Amino acid sequence: MDRRQKKTRQAIYGAFTKLLAEKNYNNITVQNIIDAANVGRTTFYSHFETKDDLLKSVCEELFGHIISSAIDSAHSDSSHSHDRPSQSVFCHLLQHLKKNDNNILGLLSCKSSDFFLQYFKDSMAQLIQSRFVIRQTGIGTVVPQDFLMNHITGSFVEMVNWWIKGRMQQTPEELDQYFCAVIEPIGLYPIPQKKNTKELHTDPAQ
Repeated sequence: MDRRQKKTRQAIYGAFTKLLAEKNYNNITVQNIIDAANVGRTTFYSHFETKDDLLKSVCEELFGHIISSAIDSAHSDSSHSHDRPSQSVFCHLLQHLKKNDNNILGLLSCKSSDFFLQYFKDSMAQLIQSRFVIRQTGIGTVVPQDFLMNHITGSFVEMVNWWIKGRMQQTPEELDQYFCAVIEPIGLYPIPQKKNTKELHTDPAQ
């Protein structure tokens, strides 16, 4: 993709996210996006097949970037610290969320937040599947792994949603402690990584 195409794509992203702050996703039309981005219909469809395709692309870029950045930061810190990796990666993820790159907090709290919260949950599930082993160390009965995965990812995303609604009064470090306390009975252990993860490709359909 050349520089002009990237610029056009970013203009569409920007127009789309601005519209999402103003109205529900279901009420946004392709024409609304085209007008706000000041691009032609042919140009829009040369980048995205549908409005849903645009939504998926925005989610992949935002969540893929923020999660891979958190992993990179945690990996860098682990070589200089004795902190538990399970705490570190979640803490770094919260820190990156707080930076609010590309207005990701606005999307997580906009009128169409359900779309983004679900995609965030799916991205978190992929992160945990690829980076951690779940062991039922503190659970008296056998619980299915998919139930535990849903519990862990749902807990984290709902915590973030609660944090945003409360105007983010707690620090990322405090939230990390809360989250670790909640999942401690489950047992979440990091899988040794041979190399640093640069990209996390997400697909909510999986």
